[in-house]
Amino acid sequence: MTVLWIIAIAALVFALMALAIARHTARRLAEVTHMYWQLKSEYGELKAKVDPPAPRAAAPQQTFVPLSSIKKT
Repeated sequence: MTVLWIIAIAALVFALMALAIARHTARRLAEVTHMYWQLKSEYGELKAKVDPPAPRAAAPQQTFVPLSSIKKT
């Protein structure tokens, strides 16, 4: 009977250790994810400062060409 209690207590200790490790890993993952998005945001801001947007191309001029000026060949 004592052996069963030892096994049960050992299983409980291992389960608590696994829970603590899982919580620590979850916290670390949240921290790394936050750092990733912060870095990505800062990179975007710095890239916008270094590479300003290209100027817009001028709109093409539309000219009227009368059909009578086109010669048939």
